[in-house]
Amino acid sequence: MRIGIDLGGTKTEVVALGEAGEVLLRRRQPTPPDYAGVIRGVVQLVEGAEAQLGQRGRVGVGIPGSLSPETGLVRGANSTWLNGGRLDADLAAALGRPVRLSNDANCLALSEAADGAGAGASSVFAVILGTGVGGGIVVGGRLLEGFNRIGGEWGHNPLPWMTEAEFPGPACWCGKRGCIETFLSGPALAADADGPGARDASGLPGRGDAAAQQALARHTDRLARALAMVVNLLDPEVIVLGGGLSNMAHLYADLPRLLPRHVFSDVVRTRIVPAQHGDSSGVLGAARLWDS
Repeated sequence: MRIGIDLGGTKTEVVALGEAGEVLLRRRQPTPPDYAGVIRGVVQLVEGAEAQLGQRGRVGVGIPGSLSPETGLVRGANSTWLNGGRLDADLAAALGRPVRLSNDANCLALSEAADGAGAGASSVFAVILGTGVGGGIVVGGRLLEGFNRIGGEWGHNPLPWMTEAEFPGPACWCGKRGCIETFLSGPALAADADGPGARDASGLPGRGDAAAQQALARHTDRLARALAMVVNLLDPEVIVLGGGLSNMAHLYADLPRLLPRHVFSDVVRTRIVPAQHGDSSGVLGAARLWDS
């Protein structure tokens, strides 16, 4: 049995998969806003699932950050109470078995490449477009975490082909300016349409006013440029969009039209598709970390 944990900022979800990939159990609970509480919460979910199913499982955990290959500590997590913790070792000690951790976008990529929107593809780049912007890469069915464990972190590259109006770009929490995340995240899109402080972009596609439509057009053009950079570098067969903004239907009509303007090729055959498993992709991918 494989057990996946999706450790989000507000909720933590567990899934148990059988050997054929079938879902045996799913459950979620609020995420405690402290490190010790996170450890206790994960243990509670894992042990509760195992008690209900009468089996012991291999555990994989998706987190909104990554482990430093130098120190083994969590870094770059927007759930800031995780940063600086030796989360894999602490969970392993609490659960009495090895635990595998990876970035939540990597888990999205694994899930969608295995039996989701990227199933059967030779290479998949999976994108999270939500409160933050991240990505994961799967090639030949295997996760590409990278030598520094930052494979797929396209959100903290500068937006390519900036216009004069865009340059140098907004300040990013990472300390740089003009990161892709500062232009393409949900809060960035909401602020572009409704001004500083706006956070919710979910209703913009249904609005007919000029501010909303112009912000959506700018966002789609910027996303096309950012994805073209990925195609020029990785040339994936499929790009899977996940996160809250991936539900905007116009992206799948407009991006294939805009992408060729920036891709260094006479043809762009890359498919751009929504995540088949939706917001379940992260937890399903975490359960597959022992397979990659």
